[in-house]
Amino acid sequence: MSKNIGHFVNGKKVYNKGKSIKIFNPSNDKVIGSITCASKEIVEKTILSSQNAFYKWKEFSIAKRTEILFDYKVLLEKNKVKLAKIIGEDLGKVYDDALGEVNRGIENVEYACGIGEVIKGEYNKNISTNVDSWSEFSPIGIVLGITPFNFPAMVPMWMFPLALATGNSFILKPSEKDPLGSTFIAELFNETKAPKGLINLINGDENVVNLLINDKRIKAVSFVGSTPVAKKVYKLSTASGKRCQALGGAKNHALVLSDANIDYTTDHLISAAFGSSGQRCMALSVAVVSSDIKEVFLESLIEKVSKLKIGFEDLNANSFGPLVSKNHLNSVKNYIKMAKEEGARILIDGRDTIKRKNSNKGYFLGPTIIDHVNTKMKSYKNEIFGPVLQIIEMNQLSEGIKIINDNNFGNGCCIFTSDGHNARTFAEKAEIGMVGINIPLPVPSSYHSFGGWKDSIFGDLNIYGPDGVRFYTQRKTITQRWPSKNSSYGVDLSMPNNLKQ
Repeated sequence: MSKNIGHFVNGKKVYNKGKSIKIFNPSNDKVIGSITCASKEIVEKTILSSQNAFYKWKEFSIAKRTEILFDYKVLLEKNKVKLAKIIGEDLGKVYDDALGEVNRGIENVEYACGIGEVIKGEYNKNISTNVDSWSEFSPIGIVLGITPFNFPAMVPMWMFPLALATGNSFILKPSEKDPLGSTFIAELFNETKAPKGLINLINGDENVVNLLINDKRIKAVSFVGSTPVAKKVYKLSTASGKRCQALGGAKNHALVLSDANIDYTTDHLISAAFGSSGQRCMALSVAVVSSDIKEVFLESLIEKVSKLKIGFEDLNANSFGPLVSKNHLNSVKNYIKMAKEEGARILIDGRDTIKRKNSNKGYFLGPTIIDHVNTKMKSYKNEIFGPVLQIIEMNQLSEGIKIINDNNFGNGCCIFTSDGHNARTFAEKAEIGMVGINIPLPVPSSYHSFGGWKDSIFGDLNIYGPDGVRFYTQRKTITQRWPSKNSSYGVDLSMPNNLKQ
């Protein structure tokens, strides 16, 4: 019998009656649980809990916050195998992929543990006569994080560790498709000595999101998801006076030049295109290949892709697992069909390659390679978000750069080449937020920030890293002068400036 996952508010599980949403194991189409959308009463209880926790937490010293975050990091390390297995059941990720997600999330907790260094303000002594000035970075209050299905642990950890480190409280609204991993990391934080309610988690649909965004007590919204929803969240958040970072979709390209190491390149492109079943905003969607090496490139690519194994039961043998839902599976299949109807050539059709030993009920789709793609095709313009790699031919570097820059998305791109000049030209001219050189997934480490350009992000600051610190804080600039008891400056109605003595 499936169970109601419940919400996690003020350190406890809470439940309510209302609209119920089933949670499926995508590997076998079996119901493993359900959520009930939070009622107005639950939302109100959650916000009050977060508000009370914030008032306590903001008074904690940086040293005390850091100590608690270190304790949390230790708890994550001890429980990362368990968490990876939860993600596997909930989302269908193979074990190594799920564990990699957890480890990448822990990196951001580790960065947050160094908040004392990265939150330093600026200081100028005697900036004007006997005048000193400095800046401080204060917390903003309650932060709302809205996270996607594809990384139920990592993306929340892109958000809340820094939000907490900088003195805020945090409400997490995870994807209704796979809330188990997100719930686990929220509950795990409750084992630290932090105030109860510092992290609250509530489940729900669009109505719950709207209730949260429209509440004036919530000061900022961090979102990761599709571009249409990102646009909507950004519009609603800013209209209600909140700061917002809303990361959207992508159509990531790789340029493969004629001097690229073919074996190295195809290994990495396969990993980038089909890892996590292509359900990554940094998944490689399009390979733009020099015409003079295209034949040998495709030969190597097809040979290796044909050896991939899809499934979930055998954790050590399988390359990737199912898609998140039956609806999403059908959506990706329709894109493959659309590409063929538009005149593209399907070299490997994932719709035909799935052969399951025990069950055919999972949402599985094999790796798909589509050649003869052009930029006018709808299947090219839209984000497919599945194990599909499209191939476009180019004759020169400038042509490839133009293809990338003309696309509405601007999340990530990469180049494979042995020519440093071409690599430098690409890095300078690509109108993209994250660029890789002989690296297919240019996801910045926790010490930097993650974010794209164009329709891949809405807001001025990227997620985690230095931008994350600035997003979760507000600057306060203090200017002081301490005149002596007998000082007299006289009345001066002109605009003050540093040149005045």
